Amino acid sequence: MSDTPLIGVLALQGDVREHLIALASADALARPVRRPEELAEVDGLVIPGGESTTMSKLAVLFGMMEPLRGRVRAGMPVYGTCAGMILLAEKILDPRSGQETVGGIDMIVRRNAFGRQNESFEAAVEVGGVEGGPVDGVFIRAPWVESVGAETEVIAEHGGHIVAVRQKNALATSFHPELTGDHRVHALFADMVRAVN
Repeated sequence: MSDTPLIGVLALQGDVREHLIALASADALARPVRRPEELAEVDGLVIPGGESTTMSKLAVLFGMMEPLRGRVRAGMPVYGTCAGMILLAEKILDPRSGQETVGGIDMIVRRNAFGRQNESFEAAVEVGGVEGGPVDGVFIRAPWVESVGAETEVIAEHGGHIVAVRQKNALATSFHPELTGDHRVHALFADMVRAVN
């Protein structure tokens, strides 16, 4: 494969366009993914923010949940932001009725842990593996990670809570780096995809 990986952005809901721009700036080809056949073509996938319960139900409705689980289990690199982090968790502390996850990261997450929409905030976050100083993180109804398993590496904390983790080919952040113009986390993910393919 070339040094230009093809990375999809799950386009069921959420800030898809911003992720496509951030990935392009990280020298990746980026395209929206809505169907299993589109998922089959990509080297890696970003699961964006949005509303995690709605995204879970739409993934089931569009026939995407099982193909997503299969690709993640098989080692496809995946990066989840905010609601995407919730979807990558093995367990949700307070799931909504009928809410499913893709899994892939051995962690327990708490939904909306940092508060409601009107309590959203920006913060500088030191992220392990990202050079050049803190990353600007936008926290919007953000989850945090309550606990992680032995294979899950904590790569960032904020206010005493885990806000970014990595497990093998899976990466997740509570915050939205795609909304800030700082694309270093997406560059880290693009490098993860290149390392696998």
